[in-house]
Amino acid sequence: MSHGDEAKKSSETNDRRRAPRFRPTPFLARRIVAVGGGKGGIGKSLLSASLGIELATRGQRVVLLDFDLGGANLHTCLGLRQPQRTLSDFVLRRVESLPDVLVETGVPGLRLVSGASDALAMANPMHQQKLRLLRAVQALDVDVAILDLGAGSHHNVLDFFLFADHGVVTVVPEPTSIENAYRFLKAAFFRRLRALERVYDLGGVLEQATREHATKVPSPARIIEMVAQEDTGAGAELAEAVRDFHPLVVVNQVREAADLTVGDGVCLAWRRFFGLDLDYLGYLRHDPAALESLRERRPLLLERRDTPLGQDVAAIADKLLAIPAPRREAP
Repeated sequence: MSHGDEAKKSSETNDRRRAPRFRPTPFLARRIVAVGGGKGGIGKSLLSASLGIELATRGQRVVLLDFDLGGANLHTCLGLRQPQRTLSDFVLRRVESLPDVLVETGVPGLRLVSGASDALAMANPMHQQKLRLLRAVQALDVDVAILDLGAGSHHNVLDFFLFADHGVVTVVPEPTSIENAYRFLKAAFFRRLRALERVYDLGGVLEQATREHATKVPSPARIIEMVAQEDTGAGAELAEAVRDFHPLVVVNQVREAADLTVGDGVCLAWRRFFGLDLDYLGYLRHDPAALESLRERRPLLLERRDTPLGQDVAAIADKLLAIPAPRREAP
């Protein structure tokens, strides 16, 4: 072997050593939906389960994931007993892959990852556990993955909400629920801003803005303006990233005509005070049969699709599927 051949071989070996090693996955979830809100008892699990059933009956491959780490009950909405394997088994590495804890729901095309059985151990997963979980969700071989989130505005709940392609906020037509929804959205938005602050190295601009405006946090437009004053390029990049924060609203327990305007009112107020887009995805009418079916562990949409609830879920599914599915890179 000549000196030139040896040098070429040595160079190729070094290139291989420097190249990043990764295991490509042939599967990627096409659409990830997170259903959240500011408080419990507003119908997040009902919406998640019903939407999963509706999409599966349309031929979509759907996985429901119970991400309420402290009080999982999504299996009950599907008429199932607590599965033996749950999200805890994956996060705590008792199984190697997320598909290992998937269970059949009895609905063709619809599978479930049941919520954590070890509530105390799972209530606050470590950062690396959370990253591993989210990467596993991205890698699922499904058309739609639906995350049913817990109540409140804890960091983990907000991170799961922001991780999704479509963040859905559920409210009921009550002042306290609407106020909690606004708090949840504001918390999610500023959680995203803090992440962007690190990405764009904004030098504590957000912290300075919130400290200087202790009684009234400045609008996104004002924050972007403050960043642009320090760094024009960073301000433009931040403005583009902020536009990606585009949640959706569903109003549950609609009982009268006035309740139908709640969604539009929430969206209008959010745009007025924050200058950000918030779209009304739809509503769910109050249906006494839904509560009765839950008590009897019989999902209503499987028995009667012609109910008001079934019609409303179908309309929400239409609007959701009309939103272009995002392009996803391998995790």
